Amino acid sequence: MDILFDPQLVERHRERALQIGDRQAHFLLNIAADEIADRIAIVERHFDTAIELHGATGVTAQRVVETGKVGSMTRIETSDEFLVREPNSKISSLENLGLEPASANLVISPLSLHLTNDTPGTLIQIRKALKPDGLFLAALPGSGTLQELRDVLLATEVELLGGASPRVIPFADVRDIGALLQRAGFALPVTDTETYTVRYDSIFPLMRDLRAMGMANPLMGRSRTPLTRRFFMRAAELYAERYSDPDGRIRATFSIIYMSGWAPHESQQKPLKPGSANVRLADALKGKSS
Repeated sequence: MDILFDPQLVERHRERALQIGDRQAHFLLNIAADEIADRIAIVERHFDTAIELHGATGVTAQRVVETGKVGSMTRIETSDEFLVREPNSKISSLENLGLEPASANLVISPLSLHLTNDTPGTLIQIRKALKPDGLFLAALPGSGTLQELRDVLLATEVELLGGASPRVIPFADVRDIGALLQRAGFALPVTDTETYTVRYDSIFPLMRDLRAMGMANPLMGRSRTPLTRRFFMRAAELYAERYSDPDGRIRATFSIIYMSGWAPHESQQKPLKPGSANVRLADALKGKSS
């Protein structure tokens, strides 16, 4: 298995984001929390035991509990710093989840799976932790996310340094995510994508938000050479030239993949052939009855 991310650096970035405590910078997590809760709300069943995996602020667990569809909610995080005053909580890394087999009716994962080196293995752990006919629902950034920033940083590095190193992490395609769900043994896997465009005054508040989200570069292959003020000023110029609106503000794209899968159960309908699904995740969930 190729090690793409530095696990310790990933955890440090997440903890630093928690310490920064910029609530406004958590807008993506808040959007994902509301979307996940809305999709659970339309499922015609009650989930006795639920788990939130690495939800950072815990807002997703809170929103899901507020739907009235959950009995007990357990939050799992990488350190106690995320779990202040949490009566039901556990500690685990992003990939070694330590979940008991068939222990939950519902598992939710908001915006953390994209930072796992062994995503297929992590999904298998989640599927095994679900009771038969249990539901897994997650959100993660997908391809297209930060495409403008990726382009600008690459162009700046080539222009000023004569080469390039990875500055923005790779994000999965929605079709790949669907295939991973099937590979992990989930029944009735469904994925869809929502794209959000956020505008900033310049590249600098965008990069501050990314740090406050815990989305700083954790790639093993990242350059260790510090970047100069000249580099960032030139990047800001290129960003404004290529991706600004008439009012001078720049655009940043965030593409969020929402994914669901069920632990196999004999009562479920037979799955479609791979690649034949053409329904939105919310519509699929709405049609699932107990």
